[in-house]
Amino acid sequence: MTDVLVVGAGPSGAVAAAVLARAGVDVLLVDRAEFPRDKLCGDTVNPGALALLRRLDLARAIDAGGLRIDGMRVTGGRGVAIDARYPDGLYGRSLARRDLDQALLERAIDAGARFEPRVHVTSAIVERGVVSGVVAGEGGARQLRARVTIAADGRRSSLAFGLGLARHAERPRRWAIGAYYEGVGGLSSLGEMHIRPGRYIGVAPLPGGLANVCLVVPSGPGDPRLADPAALVAREIARDRLLGGRFTTARAVRAPAVLGPLAVDAVPRAIDGLLVIGDAAGFIDPMTGDGLRFAVRGGELAADAARAALERGWSGVHVALAARRRREFAGKWRFNRVLRALVASPGAVDAAAAGARLAPGLVAAIVSTAGDCALARSCRS
Repeated sequence: MTDVLVVGAGPSGAVAAAVLARAGVDVLLVDRAEFPRDKLCGDTVNPGALALLRRLDLARAIDAGGLRIDGMRVTGGRGVAIDARYPDGLYGRSLARRDLDQALLERAIDAGARFEPRVHVTSAIVERGVVSGVVAGEGGARQLRARVTIAADGRRSSLAFGLGLARHAERPRRWAIGAYYEGVGGLSSLGEMHIRPGRYIGVAPLPGGLANVCLVVPSGPGDPRLADPAALVAREIARDRLLGGRFTTARAVRAPAVLGPLAVDAVPRAIDGLLVIGDAAGFIDPMTGDGLRFAVRGGELAADAARAALERGWSGVHVALAARRRREFAGKWRFNRVLRALVASPGAVDAAAAGARLAPGLVAAIVSTAGDCALARSCRS
């Protein structure tokens, strides 16, 4: 029996595995995919998430190969643009998600975690109300038993959904289409968010002259637009007066990826033997770019909780973890909800731009909060 089984080798799972393995815990990390693998993402690590990774000594490859991101450019549909840089010399990094995930996985393996790819976990083993491992493979061909199981298997988590610990949110119902382009004009050291009625388009410069383009639209299963995602992204770019001219000589370098529905809500219930982290514990709209910050810190908190369960049993573990997550994330969750509501309102960005001319510090404060700059400063001290 393994001490800790981590299901899912994305950022949250890899961070949890690395922290535990460094502490001398026997860790088995599994994933259904073979790494490196592609994953739809905005491909940016904000200053706060980058500072956390540095504190955990997990950022070497990101610092070496990532592109510096100094802030954000936000535009509205009427041509209004707001540029805001992160304060105090802080910056983030952009790096293709396949490279980021591979780097974090390698650090977990270097720390002593065992890794098995191509392990398709289908369900949890529950005995007398306690999770004691998982079933993997077709027809439950394999059982993997552990004293602690960590579900880090993403927004379609077979463990969280199978145990009734997650559900798809009724609202918002958004789908994302992610594509990579070369030859995009006007790229800078700023990430970009182009907010339009009923949709938004994120653009991030990447190493090697590439650009990540992520279109997010309200949609649902069976939406005919999603049948040809490449054409949908191309149409949205071509009809946008701020973006169209920048893509006249650009070329998509691979078929786009589609992800949806985006929002996943966590159910406030706990089961001994199991910890749920990352997107499996609640997937947020990617607009504010907080997924990696939540994944990294959530993985670290889960590692602490797993060690407590191994040493003292499960009494109080879930309560303590929930309290720590609230202290860490509740303020940012509220900020994200408010910001999403504002950008969903027609004209809100243009109104914000008008206000920014009178109070430019307001926009700077919003970008600083979105980038978790206070967290980055605290990690420096």
